[in-house]
Parts: sequence; structure tokens; C-alpha cells
Amino acid sequence: MKKLFTSHYSLFTLITLLFVSCGYKPSVEYVQNIFTDKVYVEVSVDAVEPENAPFVKDEMNRLVYTRFKGRVVSKAEATSKIFITYAGSSYTPLAYEDGYVTRYRANIRVNFTMETKKGKLSKLISTVVEADIQASSLNSSYLRTEALRQGLEKALDEFMAYVSAKGLLVDADASK
Repeated sequence: MKKLFTSHYSLFTLITLLFVSCGYKPSVEYVQNIFTDKVYVEVSVDAVEPENAPFVKDEMNRLVYTRFKGRVVSKAEATSKIFITYAGSSYTPLAYEDGYVTRYRANIRVNFTMETKKGKLSKLISTVVEADIQASSLNSSYLRTEALRQGLEKALDEFMAYVSAKGLLVDADASK
């Protein structure tokens, strides 16, 4: 067992050296070029699916803590603000069994508006989730909600990639 640990440790050291030597920076450094450490998050509640607003708010708060290395504060204290609006979803059946949809595609749209130290930015993100569901009306509602949450989570991850890319551009402009 000791030999296995040593080879993993050596591999980790090698990968770390490669990242450090080629100038790798974690995305949090680029995000901090856009956002300050005090962030306000507001999620607009959708009248059709209000149960997803707390999920989106909690996930965004988690991302602020883990990926921005910031903290969520009140609107008055905040120096950066993120406004998230669920812009709707559509479901397309892909397969049927005995009259029930057994596979579908969910298209989810989320609009992000950010007020940051670099100005105001907006980004509409659309995600697609394909999922199998059981041929039962009882499970369909629950699984539909799960697909929507997966799509919202993908939208939040795409938002983080967008902010990181914007921060990379700011970093590149600053180094010129």
C-alpha cells in the first residue's frame, strides 16, 4: 500500500509542477477580477415553478463562497450584485411507452444580470437536459423537477465559466 501512495504522491507533484510552471491560475483569481468579495444575490421567483427559487439561491450562494471566495451580504452592504431570473423552460418528449413519455428533453433558460466593479453585464444562458423517466404519472412530476434542477445547476456552472472568461480578459488587458 505504501508504494501505491508514493506513486500517487509523485503523480500529484508532477501535475502540480506542470500547472505552476506553465502559469496556471485557478478560475477564482479571474472571477475576482470581476467581482468583489461582498456579493448580493437575488433570485426572481417564477410563478409557475416557485419551488426552484430557493434551490437556485442556495446554489448561487454556495458558488459565491466556494468559487468567488466571497461572502453573501445584504443589498446595502454589497459591492457586487447578481440578479438571477428564471426565464422559462420547455419540455420535448423524445420517447413514449404505453402512452406515457419515457424520455424527454428539457430546455431551461436563465438570465443573469451582474453589477460588478467592471460595470453591468447580462447573460442569457440556455441549457439542455435529456432524461429517462418511468412510465408513471406519479414519478413524472418529481423527475421533471429534478431535470429542471439539473438544468439550473448547469446554467450556474456555465455562468461561472462566463465570469471566469470575462475575468481572464480583464487580466489579459491589465498585463498589456
